Amino acid sequence: MHGTARGAPPCVVCHGAHGEGIAASGFPRLAGLPAAYLRAQLSAFADGQRENAVMAPIAKLLSADEEQAVSLYYAALPAPELANGAAASAGLGALLALDGRWSAKLPPCVACHGPGGIGVGASFPPLAGQPASYLEAQLEAWRQVKRPPGPLGLMQAVARRLSPSDIAAVSQWFAAQPAGGGR
Repeated sequence: MHGTARGAPPCVVCHGAHGEGIAASGFPRLAGLPAAYLRAQLSAFADGQRENAVMAPIAKLLSADEEQAVSLYYAALPAPELANGAAASAGLGALLALDGRWSAKLPPCVACHGPGGIGVGASFPPLAGQPASYLEAQLEAWRQVKRPPGPLGLMQAVARRLSPSDIAAVSQWFAAQPAGGGR
């Protein structure tokens, strides 16, 4: 809420007063994400495994205790009930999220990220209710090897099999899903 003595700004500036994220700016929600996942991402930003011009310098200013505290804080917050008030739509995004494209060795997103993208444990975070622009940027980061590959290198392999239109469609579909229950 207030930043740190070492100069890290308050998280609420970009991630909202309740960790809901700021969709218009592409800042992800943090509320309800697993603490272990959040902590791993902060560490990845700090040590350069995950590239981000905004988060890397901030994460480097956090002590291990501060990383842990902020991760536990956001994990304890409830995920927003609805994502952007948008209704889920059918189409390419739903097809990729729910069924995959097995002819291209592309499994459905929900196979790892859970029903509706609510998340599964610390390795497969919730996608439901995240801003579409954030999800698109992350898939592109995996394509460009600017994010750690995740368990078994899955996300880099998946991202490389998605076209730009696939990425846009599946990101928009997940952004329209209710985020509640994504712990």
